[in-house]
Amino acid sequence: MHSRILNVICAATCDLICLVICAAFLITAAHAQPSHWAAPGDKTAQFMIDMERKWAEGVCVNNGVVSELLADDFQGTNTRGERYNKEDELRDEKGPRSAHGCALDDAKVRFFSLSGKEDMAILYGSEHAIGKDKAHPDAKGCQIWTDTWLKRNGKWQIVAAQDNKVDCK
Repeated sequence: MHSRILNVICAATCDLICLVICAAFLITAAHAQPSHWAAPGDKTAQFMIDMERKWAEGVCVNNGVVSELLADDFQGTNTRGERYNKEDELRDEKGPRSAHGCALDDAKVRFFSLSGKEDMAILYGSEHAIGKDKAHPDAKGCQIWTDTWLKRNGKWQIVAAQDNKVDCK
């Protein structure tokens, strides 16, 4: 009799666990975040790409883009795997420069709707600079990156960045 009761309890528990897993899956699927690639000529995407271009060019010249571009709680990972924040970028922006020929090579924008309207975007891009490595003043350095933008209080800013060094093509 005791084992029959345990079998009934185990069966009921398994059914309940299956029900919870199915419900969680359905709820998650129902709330999937809609996304789309930016259309050609999208003004918001163009603004973001222009700001990314200025940030890439800022390796060569102090163009003052960092203070408006990066959110106060920004966190990035550089090509050496080290973390950096907005304060670090502001300090670098004011420091001496050895690079030239800095340019954005490409950038693509994917928008996401977290609250029913476009309020997040991920930009995928690449850039290059010559002489950024002071030990090799004529060497061209290339990187690809992924930047996460959020729209807060009507203002788009980067909240996260991941940079990766790549061979130049």
